[in-house]
Amino acid sequence: MLVDEVLPEQPMRQWVLSFPFQLRFLFASRPEIMGRVLGIVYRVIATHLVKKAGHTHQVAKTGAVTLIQRFGSALNLNVHFHMLFLDGVYVEQSHGSARFRWVKAPTSPELTQLTHTIAHRVGRYLERQGLLERDVENSYLASDAVDDDPMTPLLGHSITYRIAVGSQAGRKVFTLQTLPTSGDPFGDGIGKVAGFSLHAGVAARADERKKLERLCRYISRPAVSEKRLSLTRGGNVRYQLKTPYRDGTTHVIFEPLDFIARLAALVPKPRVNLTRFHGVFAPNSRHRALVTPAKRGRGNKVRVADEPATPAQRRASMTWAQRLKRVFNIDIETCSGCGGAMKVIACIEDPIVIKQILDHLKHKAETSGTRALPESRAPPAELLLGLFD
Repeated sequence: MLVDEVLPEQPMRQWVLSFPFQLRFLFASRPEIMGRVLGIVYRVIATHLVKKAGHTHQVAKTGAVTLIQRFGSALNLNVHFHMLFLDGVYVEQSHGSARFRWVKAPTSPELTQLTHTIAHRVGRYLERQGLLERDVENSYLASDAVDDDPMTPLLGHSITYRIAVGSQAGRKVFTLQTLPTSGDPFGDGIGKVAGFSLHAGVAARADERKKLERLCRYISRPAVSEKRLSLTRGGNVRYQLKTPYRDGTTHVIFEPLDFIARLAALVPKPRVNLTRFHGVFAPNSRHRALVTPAKRGRGNKVRVADEPATPAQRRASMTWAQRLKRVFNIDIETCSGCGGAMKVIACIEDPIVIKQILDHLKHKAETSGTRALPESRAPPAELLLGLFD
């Protein structure tokens, strides 16, 4: 896990970067370009942190873990970066150790300037690659920037919130709305330039490990929440937004086939890693073993038997019941009825035996269902007369 093995007990900050529609389409179609752009984004933010700490890259290092999300809250294709950055830098000491130096949160003008720098450098890179063309007023993707692929139409419709297949193809997805909200949910803590959007308002102190773990769970969550998924009476798929849009949209409605097309657009291409490590957290960094809890990295010596075990080594001895509780918050050692302690008496792994047990429990539930109570009725008239004579 990130909190156990990678992220040190230092302040961390989440930086979220969103892109214009055209670049979302390009990144989904050309993941190698997305990787290059991610490197540009990391260098811009890392340079900002190093300079704000009053140092240079020669003596100060920072690090980040990026989780690339491909989905929006309406199951639309929305490639964006969630970057967990150290909220400061490690300054190298003369005796080989490193001292952490915290930096203040970015101000609104700084976010705007960083967003402008990112947009400018990404634009220059795409121009050099022949993927972006400019005229006097606009910039647009080159005609051959995206390969001809059967998935291309699905990606384009998903990004622009349009129906991809069926008789309604090309139209906007049907939505349910309420009264629109007022104002931007991020307030002034966001930088916006030419379709780029940079937010850095969520942070965790060094002593807030539980908060950091919740943040890691949030940014690594799956695309679809089953709790917000339901069927309409007409057989269509209804999906509730986590937070209503500014125009008041609360739900999106899909026909079954278009829902499958929407899910297909969210699947990344083969061998595309959506978790990336940068700076002192990079696998080949000589600082990784020095700053990470797991103490694994280039140049790290073999652990001596009498040294304390690392978090990774301690976690290797966890039982499957403990793992269920840690990862999925499922506590099988506590009774859901009375709250008392339970004990694992056997671990059944044979599929045939498992099926027999489940079939027996199903049959028992069907045959021992509670009987319906008879309809209520008034007491007999003769009984009433006898009572009040």
